[in-house]
Amino acid sequence: MIETRAYARAGLLGNPSDGYFGKTISISVRNFGASITLYESPELQIEPQVQDTHIYKNIFHLRDTISTLGYHGGVPLVKASIKKFVEYCDKEGIKLSNKNFTVRYRTTIPRQVGLAGSSAIVVATLRALMQFYKVEIPQPMLPTLALKSEVEELGITAGLQDRVIQCYEGCVYMDFSRDLIEKQGYGYYEPLDPRMLPKLYIAYKTDLSKVSGKVLNTIRERWEQGDPHVVGTLQNIAGVAEQGCDVIKNQDFKRLGELINQNFDYRAQIMTITDRNQALIDTARACGASASFTGSGGSIIGIYRDEEMLNRLFIELKKQNARVIKPFIV
Repeated sequence: MIETRAYARAGLLGNPSDGYFGKTISISVRNFGASITLYESPELQIEPQVQDTHIYKNIFHLRDTISTLGYHGGVPLVKASIKKFVEYCDKEGIKLSNKNFTVRYRTTIPRQVGLAGSSAIVVATLRALMQFYKVEIPQPMLPTLALKSEVEELGITAGLQDRVIQCYEGCVYMDFSRDLIEKQGYGYYEPLDPRMLPKLYIAYKTDLSKVSGKVLNTIRERWEQGDPHVVGTLQNIAGVAEQGCDVIKNQDFKRLGELINQNFDYRAQIMTITDRNQALIDTARACGASASFTGSGGSIIGIYRDEEMLNRLFIELKKQNARVIKPFIV
């Protein structure tokens, strides 16, 4: 019986420049995770979970389920991961033993609120397959393989950031410069000591769920068309992460809070922010905390000064139907 796990993640700085040859800093959030259970069996079987069912209470239940999870559950993610794993082994000349398995997934990661629930399932699946077939995939290449599982197989618009932090864990600075990606297939990944981080909070509300690929699609189109405003703003967002790497090392928390706010303010220049998402940001900042999206929207991250401020965040964000947590990073 093989059991593997991958944790939620929160983008701290640089979001969403990772899909555009930018730079980011992310943390793993061990409060939530996706797990894979895999064991040998006569036939290859993927066990569906509740979210994979096609049985609904009524048309409203169907509507709400699709709005939150999209048209697919986790099974397509597992299938795509298996396919890419096999293709990787074929390309590398790795011969896989002729044995089958049954695989099931579980996840506690709130779906579609910018905490990387989908990629966690993919990373955990790849880890299980590596153990089952005794295959070693170099750590820098594993996030790239995970990304291809979603982008090439399922048509999901995504970047490397989520997969890198879920493979490396902790806190990581990432440089996805075009030269690096095109030359070696992955970027420059520098782990940062999580003990250098200040007091962080995360707040999320599940009723803001959106499929992140859809949220980012218009930015992708404008970037590919060379829209100077979009291209320049994404470069500025990447610059925030680059500055943040040194700021974290110097433990300049005041400046780090400013960069977190700046990250969101840049993002708002090129993306439409819904009123309810903006309310999360405004409420947190009104409490004195910094605030930016952890991902595509639906959850925010920032720095709080002390327990008194954290309590204010709990109280005020609860009025927005948001849950506040302290991320467990290591």
